[in-house]
Amino acid sequence: MIAEIKKSAEQKMQKSLEALKLDLGKIRTGRAHTGLLDHVTVDYYGNPTAINQVANINLADARTITVAPWEKKMLGSIEKAIRNSDLGLNPATVGELIRVPMPPLTEERRRDLTKVVKHEGEAARVAMRNIRRDANAHLKDLLKEKKIAEDEERRGQDDIQKLTDRYIADIDKLLQAKEAELMAV
Repeated sequence: MIAEIKKSAEQKMQKSLEALKLDLGKIRTGRAHTGLLDHVTVDYYGNPTAINQVANINLADARTITVAPWEKKMLGSIEKAIRNSDLGLNPATVGELIRVPMPPLTEERRRDLTKVVKHEGEAARVAMRNIRRDANAHLKDLLKEKKIAEDEERRGQDDIQKLTDRYIADIDKLLQAKEAELMAV
C-alpha cells in the first residue's frame, strides 16, 4: 500500500514537472523555435485548431519562424491568429508563406519574463507540496485504519519528502536554465 502511494505521488510529480516544462517552453526568449506557436489556435472551418495541424512550421533562421499553410485561403486566418496571440509577434505574408520575425527582447521585457518564469516555478512548487500533503494524508489514513504501523508511516513520509525534495530541485534547475536563457543577450 505504501509503495502504491509513493508511486502515485511520483507519477503526479512527474506530470507537474512536464507541465512546467511546457509552460516554460511557451515563454519566448530572443531565439525562435517552432514550439512557440503550439498553443496558438486558428479558426479552421468554424473549429479552433492548432496552427501545426493546418500548416507546416519551420525555422528560416535563428530569429524567424516560417508558416506554410496547406490551404492558400488559410493565410489570412493564420496571420491574424498569430498577431492576436499573447506572444507579441508581428507576422508578415510573403507569397504563400507567413514569416514571423522574433523581435529582440528589451532589458525591461527580459525582467518581466523572468518574473513570469519565477511565478510558474512557484506554482509548480506549490503543486509538488500539495501532492506531498495528499500522499501524507493517505499514509495517516492507513495508520488510523491500523493497516500499517507507525514506523512504516514515518518511513513512508520520509520517502515522500525525499521525492518532493528531488522534484523541487529539478524545478529549480529548470528555472535557473530558463532565466539564464532569458537574460542572455
